[in-house]
Amino acid sequence: MRGVSIIGCGAIGSFVARAIDEGLVPAALRYLMDLDRGRAERLAASLARQRPMIAAGVEEVAADPATEVVVEAASQGAVLQYAERLLEAGKELVVLSVGALLRPEGRRILERYRGRVHVPSGAIAGLDAVRALALAGVEEVLLVTRKHPSKLMDEPYVRERGLRLGDLAEPTVIFEGPAEEAVRAFPRTLNVAAALSIYAGRQARVRVVADPRAARNVHEVFVRSRAGELRVTVENVPHPDNPRTSYLAALSAVALLRDLCAASP
Repeated sequence: MRGVSIIGCGAIGSFVARAIDEGLVPAALRYLMDLDRGRAERLAASLARQRPMIAAGVEEVAADPATEVVVEAASQGAVLQYAERLLEAGKELVVLSVGALLRPEGRRILERYRGRVHVPSGAIAGLDAVRALALAGVEEVLLVTRKHPSKLMDEPYVRERGLRLGDLAEPTVIFEGPAEEAVRAFPRTLNVAAALSIYAGRQARVRVVADPRAARNVHEVFVRSRAGELRVTVENVPHPDNPRTSYLAALSAVALLRDLCAASP
């Protein structure tokens, strides 16, 4: 049974920990780590079967020989701060804040440790087909994300520009640009743009629509390749513990981790 440690004990990190605790993922939960130590301690105390330790820093996780897989569920900054140390220690890394991998230092990490850096599909679908189309050469990648204005108000791009999204009466495009810019502008909500770009082998163009009529987070994916075209639309139910996170994103992390752990001897 593989040992798993989790960095970041928010909604998705907690969801993954409980999936391990309930036996959905065949793994032993080794460490929990969070900048808010109390949050990690509360999560550990809420588990019925697993008895993870609380890490004071990444060195404890890196030095633990029983930890084989680390799940990053914290932030893009955490990826850039901790990833290389963990990978140097021989760990496999599941990255949920995928936007970090589009930054220059993140690209270097991905290229150097590609076989041990794992990217879940997140809140979109069809990435297996996107990866296949990339073998024939992808010519265009477009991601259109449609969300209720309330789900976008706390994003840096919106705050810095003083956008008054609460006043919108009609769907409005508030951003359009390359994925590399999108993941910096919307670090909490557009990690899917990075995942799509990585699987396609080509940077996606991203359009963000603030839609006051949107009841769900909607991602529309369009990929054009010499082998054909792909169109996928996903309507996401919000995560029950964090409405700004899609439930599917949490499930995709568990599904990937389950595959990694089930494949171990």
